[in-house]
Amino acid sequence: MRLITPSLAPQSLHDEVAASLRSRIFGGELAPGSFIDEAALCESLKISRTPLREALKVLTAEGLVRHEPRRGCFVNEVTAQDLDEIFPVIALLEGRCAFEAARRASDADLAALETLHERLTRHAKARRINDYYEANHLIHEAIITLANNRWLAQVIGDLRKILKLARLQQLHAPGRLEQSLSEHLAVFAALKARDSEGAEAAMRTHLTRQREALRELARNQPSRLAS
Repeated sequence: MRLITPSLAPQSLHDEVAASLRSRIFGGELAPGSFIDEAALCESLKISRTPLREALKVLTAEGLVRHEPRRGCFVNEVTAQDLDEIFPVIALLEGRCAFEAARRASDADLAALETLHERLTRHAKARRINDYYEANHLIHEAIITLANNRWLAQVIGDLRKILKLARLQQLHAPGRLEQSLSEHLAVFAALKARDSEGAEAAMRTHLTRQREALRELARNQPSRLAS
């Protein structure tokens, strides 16, 4: 990982430090529950404490880091209760995005989405789960963009960071890959029909079933998060 360049403006520097720490957290270098050694990070990034602490405030606000008085900062751990609370919220928010997308999408937008869904289908049939995750992410991002609501996009982005922290792999649950594809196609069918309410309901179902798949996966693999 490259060193942070301290010659940048203070605002830019702490943003860059925050991005570097996010990368370390999501990459597993800073594991959930681990202590964040400020002195060691300042040494490795070649920065002072000030931009690091500003960056930690940003990550604390995002829910990736927690601060404990007189102890310091730790990488947050996502609990089963957190997932039970987050999934209904993100289902509502992404459902609203699908509602708005169905009203706003142009023919060109739908053609682009169709290409993405064709890619998703190919990956599902070939059981290329990592590629499926990537196509799935692009589809969700496209629908959020079509909704054209920056507040929805911002809150969904923050919640997704928390879910990413949990390192969830719901597609490994038995039958989940096929079910997920069917759900995506249902959302897309509603979008093509300009059925706002149908698209919203289908997207909410899709997100809700993700949580159900994680519970099933946890029952079979107790180390996974469950209810």
